[in-house]
Amino acid sequence: MHFYKYHGLGNDFVLTLDLDGTVEASPERARKLCDRHTGIGADGWMLIRPSDTCDTRMHLYNSDGSVAEMCGNGLRCFAKFVYDHKLVEKEDFTVQTPAGVMQVHVTAKDGCAEQITANIGAPTFEKSAIPMVGEGECDRESITALDKTFTISACLMGVPHVVVFGRDFDDALVAKYGPVLECHPAFPRKANINFANIIDEKTVHVRTWERGCGRTLACGTGSCATAVLCHKSGFTADEVEIRLQEGSLFIKVTREGVVMTGPAALAFEGETSL
Repeated sequence: MHFYKYHGLGNDFVLTLDLDGTVEASPERARKLCDRHTGIGADGWMLIRPSDTCDTRMHLYNSDGSVAEMCGNGLRCFAKFVYDHKLVEKEDFTVQTPAGVMQVHVTAKDGCAEQITANIGAPTFEKSAIPMVGEGECDRESITALDKTFTISACLMGVPHVVVFGRDFDDALVAKYGPVLECHPAFPRKANINFANIIDEKTVHVRTWERGCGRTLACGTGSCATAVLCHKSGFTADEVEIRLQEGSLFIKVTREGVVMTGPAALAFEGETSL
């Protein structure tokens, strides 16, 4: 099988063309491809498929074999691939995902996408939709994991996201509490956990523990959820720079949806017998 390896600020994906629907896709194969010791290594496996309703269709497995309804960094990698390979020959196009239709704009140079802007839709705050145990909205509530109590807000941003508010989260803390919060009884379908170090009203440093992946270097929908929930709580403005380990995403919260702008890059391509 021919594959392409892309990443969005370090959040990496194996991409496979499946335009005729003949690729044998399964959770087991996704786990094998994404294994960093015996496979290609990635946070997810993405298939490029045709769509009856949009310009193209994205299907994504997490590294544990579960299906991801949406992924912001994955969407940018997907958009760069279909544009650079001329599967979509326009700078504004639509992508079908399990979370809905995503509107994408490509900023290109010499026929290659350099920056991708995507409107990934509006968040949903009701606990029943996230899903989260309880009624109403999760707005700066307290939650306990192991020996520590955190202040969190939550929303559905294509997938369930929790934002943990603070100023001093480090990688050791994320590794300790991220998996516990991901599987907390409050979240029946688990959740992505975003630890937000709020620097000022226009800047937030984010570390994410992703549902189905573990610690990743970046999370696009997590960055969008962080911008939304920080803005909703009055911590930040409607435009914010989300700083990640390998660079920044720029998020704008609008009435029409959450708009994300950032890069994507090809790492390498090859053949695998997996």
